[in-house]
This record gives sequence, structure tokens and C-alpha cells, in this order.
Amino acid sequence: MIPTTAGTSADVSQFVIISNQQERMKFSIVSKAVVPDVSLIDPETTQGMDPFLSACTGIDALVHAIEAFVSTGHGPLTDPHALEAMRLINGNLVQMIANPSDIALREKIMLGSMQAGLAFSNAILGAVHAMSHSLGGFLDLPHGLCNAVLVEHVVAFNYSAAPERFKVIAETFGIDCRGLNQRQICGRLVEHLIALKRAIGFHETLGLHGVSSSDIPFLSQHAMGDPCILTNPRESSQRDVEVVYGEAL
Repeated sequence: MIPTTAGTSADVSQFVIISNQQERMKFSIVSKAVVPDVSLIDPETTQGMDPFLSACTGIDALVHAIEAFVSTGHGPLTDPHALEAMRLINGNLVQMIANPSDIALREKIMLGSMQAGLAFSNAILGAVHAMSHSLGGFLDLPHGLCNAVLVEHVVAFNYSAAPERFKVIAETFGIDCRGLNQRQICGRLVEHLIALKRAIGFHETLGLHGVSSSDIPFLSQHAMGDPCILTNPRESSQRDVEVVYGEAL
């Protein structure tokens, strides 16, 4: 495989996402059989990506890393990949989108995407992706955009279930956590994610894309059927998912 975007991690992962447009839903296939035998990672193949696509795939890769690190399936073999992916993407995504011809920046984002793929293909993901798959199937929106709309809301929901791991994420993003309690660290982390999203052009809410409160039960039902919800760090009911979708309106 030769990937031409830096975000999906299809070059190293065991996930396939199928979109059923008639039913307005997506479903996942998870199998070692879909992992490519050989992948060639070359940042020059991503130079045709426009800023919006670069932002969508970049935020997708970042969420892959975040969710893999706090997943109930995480471990000592996946954690280093997730942390390095966060460091590379957080430190270079804004600059890469502002300087799309800089091949060195593109290489760092592509390496970050690959590292995130190595992490989540083994640790699996969480509620951001379960909810994004449901949302993307319902509205046929770019997957990275769905992640961007939801990520800070899910992080705030999940924080209490894995505070020490979220603290490590905050520190990896350069947040000084000294003297802060867990509530303050959560607030700083959420603020950082929102600022990063805005810096790469994301200001969306679900409501801006036509989602109404009456759609939330449908979205939540399908999110609860997604395999990614099983490794979310905080056990989630359909009502929990409905509340998080509601916060993202």
C-alpha cells in the first residue's frame, strides 16, 4: 500500500470502515487479514492534499493516538507509539497546514499518523470514533471533521475514568500541570484541543451541520453498536452518548 493522505493509518491498521449510504450508517471490519503486507510511506504522495483535507486527516490521526493511549486495550507496546504520534502531530500540524509545500513537516505528520496507526490497531479506540462513525454515516461528513466536532466533549466525559493517563497526554501537549488539580488539568486539556482545532480551521458544531436533538437517539443507538465503544475508558450507556452528542450541538 502507498498512502496518499496522512491520517487514516490504513497503511498499518487492521480496521476497514464501510459506509452504508442507504441505511445512513457506517460499520467496521476488524481483521489482521486487512493489514497490508507492505506499505511505502512517502510524504511526497500527500502534497496534493488541500488545507481542509490536511486538517481533517491530521485531527483524525491525533484522535487515534489519544484514544489508543486511554483505551482499555492499551499496553506497554502501544503507549510509546501513541505518545510519539501525539508529540509529532501536536507539534507540527498547524505549521504543516500553513506551509503545505514543506516536505519535512509533511513527513513528521505522516510519521505521526503511522505511529498512531500502530497504537490504535492494537489498543483499539473509544467513544470519539464510535460516535464519529455514526455521525459520518448519518450526514456523509468527512471523518476527521466528525472527530473534531466531538473530541473535547468526549475527553471531558472520559477524564475521570483515566485521569493519570489524560495528565500524561496534557504534558505531552506541553501543558504545565504542576500545582493543578485534576479538574484544572482537564480544563486545560480541553482548552488546548479547542485552540488546536481553531488554529487549523475547525469551528463547527453538530447544529451547524443540520443535526437536531431529535436525531440524537438514532446517532447514539448506532454509536453503541460500534466496536470502538467497547474499549472506551469510561463505560458508556446510550444515555451517556446522547448527553455527549447534545453537548456538541
